[in-house]
Amino acid sequence: MLVDLPAPVLSNLRLSAHYNVVALEAPAIAHTGRPGQFVMVKPSPGFEPLLRRPFSIFEIVRDAAGGPVGVSILSKAIGITTRQIYSLAPGDTVQCLGPLGRAFSMPGAGQHAWMVAGGVGLAPFVTLAEALRGQGTKTTLFYGGRSREDLFYLELFEGLGVRLVLATEDGSRGERGRITVPLDRALGEARDLDVRLYACGPEPMLAAVAHLAARHGRACEVSVERVMGCGLGGCYSCVVPALDAGGRQHFVRSCVGGPVFDAASLVWE
Repeated sequence: MLVDLPAPVLSNLRLSAHYNVVALEAPAIAHTGRPGQFVMVKPSPGFEPLLRRPFSIFEIVRDAAGGPVGVSILSKAIGITTRQIYSLAPGDTVQCLGPLGRAFSMPGAGQHAWMVAGGVGLAPFVTLAEALRGQGTKTTLFYGGRSREDLFYLELFEGLGVRLVLATEDGSRGERGRITVPLDRALGEARDLDVRLYACGPEPMLAAVAHLAARHGRACEVSVERVMGCGLGGCYSCVVPALDAGGRQHFVRSCVGGPVFDAASLVWE
């Protein structure tokens, strides 16, 4: 059920000088949100920012009895909205609309789930990892960043039984280079496994993962990152090029047609 509500800030965990995780009290969203869906957040009243911004549902926040009471968002302070989110304090209130968008589809019995994240592309994978653990799916996270300071929540994923494969561009944690290199190698070594890929991150990384999935004959879903004006399909600010059933190119609104897409259905330029 879609709701628009004032959401009190429960906590603001600053992970670094730029990254933070804000927990919001939003039980109606927490009860119905699914892995891969997002919320539209306006951190302050007034005209700056004028529009809300989209954030993947990072975690389902639970009370002491395990009941869902809110959601958290992973943010990187790079603009007006994200700098305001970085400065929020418990007790502040933001406007939150959600849950929105198309969620990830779950793997079938016997399939392995490989999640591929770059930077804040980690955002949709905590809820997905929890859901995968709930159905007993063997899961691996391929996680890349510029340096070890860009890799977060590793212990949480390990606690969920997720195998980690890490890469950093400077070699400070895991393999040196981009995460698609160990992914390509692992796909080549796992010919006998039924693997389903899930990816979120910068678009060049998504394109690379989509091409690797196609080359290795693997199913792949990607969560695209687009600037959205409304999140409801009205403004057409978040379109992505896609192929219709006849192979013709057209444009799809990522807020309602996605943000999760079959990687083979998108046009990677």
